[in-house]
Amino acid sequence: MKSAFDLAPDVAQALATGRPVVALESTIISHGLPHPENIRVAQQVHETVRAHGAVPATIAILDGRVRVGLSDDQIAEIGSRDDVIKASVRDLLPLLGRGGSGSTTVASTSMIAAECGINVFATGGLGGVHRQARDSWDESADLTTLSSTPITIVCSGVKSILDVAATLERLETLNVTVVGYRTMRFPGFYLSDSGHDVTWTVQDPVEVAAMMRMRAAVGVNSALVVGNPIPVTGQLDPDLHDAVLADGLTRAHERGISGKDVTPFLLDHFHRATHGASLTVNSALIVDNADLAARIAVAASG
Repeated sequence: MKSAFDLAPDVAQALATGRPVVALESTIISHGLPHPENIRVAQQVHETVRAHGAVPATIAILDGRVRVGLSDDQIAEIGSRDDVIKASVRDLLPLLGRGGSGSTTVASTSMIAAECGINVFATGGLGGVHRQARDSWDESADLTTLSSTPITIVCSGVKSILDVAATLERLETLNVTVVGYRTMRFPGFYLSDSGHDVTWTVQDPVEVAAMMRMRAAVGVNSALVVGNPIPVTGQLDPDLHDAVLADGLTRAHERGISGKDVTPFLLDHFHRATHGASLTVNSALIVDNADLAARIAVAASG
């Protein structure tokens, strides 16, 4: 194992014996959800994964070490410290070299998980192509990382604050396979339907596991994205969503907020402007995705 990696005992044992493991990102804890909801959801996600017979492996950088599998105390630390930065792949070298602490994004979690031999990852929503990217060239590193990382990611689509159509085009160009879980429509994060089709659909975790085996058999080295929509009954009201998004984008532009600062700003704006309704949706979809990811990991390990 990489010399900078510290695997929790249960994660190390699971990988050594072929038991299913589900990778989890830590940016959701540090930047995605407010305190103390972030801690509660992280613990619920761990319980959900374990309930299906898999081992949760939340990944973070703590004091210059890559931690794969966090304890409850470490989750609380990530969720409350002010010096924990949002760390994508490009940030790992300076962060580790300086002994710093950071929470991992979809990109860095995917890369670290794959290096450890973990092949299933649950998150909320992917990063993607930002609106107005034609002028700013603002595109998440998640996309290019997924093009060269053989991992299966269960998500609720890409964050609805992004340019979903452009993101799907980029995923196609980068040879990232996208399937809908029991749907032919790509999920819209806070919304069950982003308004865009997917080419392939799967009906159960066994189908996903079969695709994972074929990826290894034919040597495909890109990710498999499983879009798991939140139920219509649990989604944010679409009209409210559109109004809050438009207002949030205007505020971000007026304040000069750009790059990786846009997502946390807009998520916080949604929380405030919807009086917590978006937080309820966000928390629910994270747990739902962990549930499905655990069942896929179990099916793939059999």
